[in-house]
Amino acid sequence: MIFVTGATGTVGREVVKLLLDKDVPVRALTRDPSKAKIDSRAAVIAGDTSKPQTFAKSLRGVDALFTVVFGPSMAEEEAELARVAKEAGVKHIVKLSALGPSGATGERSGIAAWHLKAEKALAASGVPSTIVQPTAFMSNVLFQREPIVRMGKLFSNYGDGKLPYIHPRDIAAVAVAALTSPGHEGKEYPVTGGEALGVADLAQILGDAIGRKIEYVPVTDEATAQTFRSHHMPEEIVNALLPFGAIVRSGRAAEVLPTVHNVLGREPLTFAEWSRENASVFQAQPVHAA
Repeated sequence: MIFVTGATGTVGREVVKLLLDKDVPVRALTRDPSKAKIDSRAAVIAGDTSKPQTFAKSLRGVDALFTVVFGPSMAEEEAELARVAKEAGVKHIVKLSALGPSGATGERSGIAAWHLKAEKALAASGVPSTIVQPTAFMSNVLFQREPIVRMGKLFSNYGDGKLPYIHPRDIAAVAVAALTSPGHEGKEYPVTGGEALGVADLAQILGDAIGRKIEYVPVTDEATAQTFRSHHMPEEIVNALLPFGAIVRSGRAAEVLPTVHNVLGREPLTFAEWSRENASVFQAQPVHAA
């Protein structure tokens, strides 16, 4: 039995699907089961990772736990979650973390620094753990659906910097391998895609998939911060995310790592594949007359 937190999130829902497809029983955690779209084969559990005592009974009989926690207090939350899981008899925790700017040993700041603190808290819990550290998700492009559909433009403060964007399904597949097979305890898996791409490359590849030209528009860090704020993002998260732009522009985030191949025995999925899978999301909806 595998317990999955963040079961409706970008990676969590892929973890749930891959586990169920392997006929592994799943308990999927969500804050509001009435609104959650979770595969009916999974047992849906109501709860919040910030209050693990509220679903502690559901951790009994669980072999391994997949944990997704986000925010400046994630170390405290994951430490408490690990404590409750240990009391329930959970033997292994797989954490979704974040990659530093230069591979697993690079400096980790901002969001990655929050994750690093949480990783250390998990290590201190005494529960064997595996850390999956992805670089930027291909699916982050979805945050710019509106300007892509409305104006045919993709905005970014990454300049000419490149990133080996990772398909969420590859992140999930590495996590599922760790959850369902032996020998992954105590390991860190920094995961990237198979090639480093600039935002101009993303615009070209996505444009080819949807049959429409997309223009890449470089913007400043301040313009990016204002966009974050316009989406009601808390200031502490804005401040944690913003420095990553400078890291990408410096070239320190462009390293391609072989982890997906090493763990899964295949090459990572490409951004072209992701774009074809999600092309319909970026198609303009027809306007119907009243």
